[in-house]
Amino acid sequence: MAKYTESKCRLCRREGTKLFLKGERCFKGICAFEKRPTAPGQHGMARKKISEYGLQLREKQKCKRIYGVLEGQFRTYYEKADRMKGITGENMLSLLERRLDNVIYRMGIGASRSQARQLVTHGHFTVNGKKVNIASYCVKVGDVIAVKENKRDNKFFTEIKSMKVGTMPKWLEFNPETLEGKILANPTREDIDSKIAEHMIIELYSK
Repeated sequence: MAKYTESKCRLCRREGTKLFLKGERCFKGICAFEKRPTAPGQHGMARKKISEYGLQLREKQKCKRIYGVLEGQFRTYYEKADRMKGITGENMLSLLERRLDNVIYRMGIGASRSQARQLVTHGHFTVNGKKVNIASYCVKVGDVIAVKENKRDNKFFTEIKSMKVGTMPKWLEFNPETLEGKILANPTREDIDSKIAEHMIIELYSK
């Protein structure tokens, strides 16, 4: 599968906001966006008037980059959300939040979504007792996500057991001692802290 292999910090600079793609590094003074908040390239500092279409496009690109999905995948999420009952934009964000790699990140196991995705694809987790190594796997209410038994002695996971769990989204629960978590409910818009104007994305795709 194709994936972005360039500097992640360039993506933050291009979107003009921190996307928190590199975990702890994003909270330190060494963050590239803190040093150079302008867009990359020789014309990055130029002031440009952005059209309505341009604003919508940038919002879509920002959302894609936050969750680490490609255009084809993202379009599929939109189409699926459009067929669901309720508000399309909120449905789309809920589907993105329910990706297994994002759930692992929200539980605090991965420092970033890319690290969480790597852990999933390497087969470290089970869902309801069955091994799942597909990062885009969509979890459901009641699903139990756990680190595989034969992986729990791994140094990475033993360190998690001694960590203090931070604020957990109310639709999730995670026990660091047992390395198990559960989906308590589907995430709602108020549960999603990412600064995304989803209505602009829907307007773009609706044209």
